[in-house]
Amino acid sequence: MIGVWLEDGRISVRDDLPDPRPGPGEAVIRVLAAGICGTDLELGRGYRPFRGIPGHEFVGRVEDGPGDWPGSRVVGEINVTCRARGAPPCPACAAGRPSHCRDRTIVGITGRDGAFAERLVLPAVNLHHVPDGVSDDAAAFAEPLAAAFRILEQVDVGPDDRVLVLGPGRLGRLVARVLGGTGCELTVAGRSGAGLSRAAAAGVATCLADALGEREYDIAIDCTGAPAGFDLARGALRPGGRLVLKSTYAGELALDASRLVVDEITVIGSRCGPFPAALDALSAGAVRVEDLIDDRFPLDAAPRAFERAAEPGVLKVLLTPRGSSSPAPA
Repeated sequence: MIGVWLEDGRISVRDDLPDPRPGPGEAVIRVLAAGICGTDLELGRGYRPFRGIPGHEFVGRVEDGPGDWPGSRVVGEINVTCRARGAPPCPACAAGRPSHCRDRTIVGITGRDGAFAERLVLPAVNLHHVPDGVSDDAAAFAEPLAAAFRILEQVDVGPDDRVLVLGPGRLGRLVARVLGGTGCELTVAGRSGAGLSRAAAAGVATCLADALGEREYDIAIDCTGAPAGFDLARGALRPGGRLVLKSTYAGELALDASRLVVDEITVIGSRCGPFPAALDALSAGAVRVEDLIDDRFPLDAAPRAFERAAEPGVLKVLLTPRGSSSPAPA
């Protein structure tokens, strides 16, 4: 099997990888398209130890699996929990918090090979059917779009709220499109005018981060991936505001805790989200994503694809077995 291999911070392509073997209740999925995200880039820079096949944003077709899954076009949740492995539920899973399973593995991130290969294996309980009419290109966004919808499970957002999304990159653009559906007064801010131009062209209010006023926003979402983003987002919040962290910071984050206390700021960590909401939005056309794709490469050009994805201003880069995404079924 051909796949991308990450080891010691180096991305390479191997053609000698063994075909994945499913365990009980697992499905073998042929990957149709997979997206390179910021976490993949950070893994390549040593964000955390990982040796294996990276990649967790994908759409594929089930080749083998239980029940009626074979032949289905699917996306998959990335947290493989104790329940998915048939083990007794840990306290988090028993309490209905499976994304915080204490014994979880995470596709392409922790303890489990990912989607930058011809095939991967996932428990069938992690899979979701892709609706007819949703292209492979769009379906490859299901995982990060679900992460954007997670914000709406954690924070009430409505037309009376002034909301700041800090960081106009891959995730920030999806977050802005999801929050735009709430009717809130939305602004996207970033360091580069070039990075904001595409958001502005889509009709979103934008501003440079250096021009942000203090204490103007009810809600701020940090999607920068940079420690400086935390301070910018916090400073833009009014007293009693809510700060949502979508960034996974490499290393330690220094912060002024007294400002959080005095201003009574609520800080909310936000990770994985609801796949059904993401797939419904894609199917209904409520959130469009195809214009966020800047390039695509076949698997055997993965090192170049990673270089392209790391270029300033580039949004989504897809890896596909054939170098192009297949259309949605009729």
